[in-house]
Amino acid sequence: MVRLGIIGIGNMGSGHVQNILAGKTPEITLAAVADRRQSRRDWAGEKLPGVPVFTEGAELIDSGLCDAVLIAVPHYQHPVLAEQAFAKGLHVLCEKPAGVYTNAVKEMNAAADRAGKTFGMMFNQRTNCVYRKMHEMVVSGELGDLKRVNWIITDWYRTQIYYDSGDWRATWAGEGGGVLLNQCPHQLDLLQWICGLPKKVQAFCHEGKWHDIEVEDDVTAYLEFENGATGVFVTTTGDAPGTNRFELTGTRGKLVCENDVLTFWRLKEDEREFCRSSKEGFAKPEMEKIIVETDGENPQHVGVLNAFAANILRGEPLVADGREGIRGLTLSNAMHLSGWLKEPVEIPFDEDLFERELDKRRKNSRRKESADITFSTEGTY
Repeated sequence: MVRLGIIGIGNMGSGHVQNILAGKTPEITLAAVADRRQSRRDWAGEKLPGVPVFTEGAELIDSGLCDAVLIAVPHYQHPVLAEQAFAKGLHVLCEKPAGVYTNAVKEMNAAADRAGKTFGMMFNQRTNCVYRKMHEMVVSGELGDLKRVNWIITDWYRTQIYYDSGDWRATWAGEGGGVLLNQCPHQLDLLQWICGLPKKVQAFCHEGKWHDIEVEDDVTAYLEFENGATGVFVTTTGDAPGTNRFELTGTRGKLVCENDVLTFWRLKEDEREFCRSSKEGFAKPEMEKIIVETDGENPQHVGVLNAFAANILRGEPLVADGREGIRGLTLSNAMHLSGWLKEPVEIPFDEDLFERELDKRRKNSRRKESADITFSTEGTY
């Protein structure tokens, strides 16, 4: 059994607690929890008899009660707590995103390398059979060479009271970003996992367009990939009912993921070869429409937790290595930086410049008490 401590038992952390208590993670036992909010500690005292409850994540890490920790706290503290856990020889599973800025996440990844412990990222959408199949089809070459990527993910609708529910929400100092950093880390991870990181980003990030907030709630980004493929990523928390449509075009056809259905328009001939050889100006390659079969499995958070335990106990593969968290964050950082500078940004970008630009916004943030440069662990889980 893996003795797991959960740091942060808010919405996400308490969900993980319930999965463990329900017996869905047979190789994990809940060893301790921590939360700075008295109300959550009271909840734990009532609902988790016999489970030690700490105020500080550092206290839980130092307790000796745990083999591993799951970090489910506000974003800035992810690298801080992960590094503390690695220093104590613990395994780490981190909620998304990996952090707020790549410089901090690089330090976290280096700490993981030094510790030699299991490091996982809670990218539960990678367990979804539809996205796993898209990854397989792109990597295997079944779609051909990638030409175009379009993802419109606008079904994140949020009301003003959602943002008003915590003083850290939707602030540069408390959360570090808006829809890109809170709602979309899974989609940005899937985009890079399936398609690879683009080499250039031009983004238009509208801050407080649909809500009384200081961070972005409406984003349109143009992407350029190394092989010449282009893409568009559109997201917002202001559209109702919104859309979630992920479309890839390759030289062998078109793949569309929408409403949990994966559809493949498969060309009988590679489009590039057809274009060069066809004798008719208006001809199109023959194609067939296929509803792609998957294995139907979608274990989500439980799947990530069970793979994490299996990696610790037997060396089995993780759903997502924690070091991969920097890739989706690189994409969101590039989008933010492009929006701030109002110009295209190459990847890799100037990470120190990003941090300086972020600091400007943190210093003027509505949540000024958290805008210290040191990013101490003082704050609200």
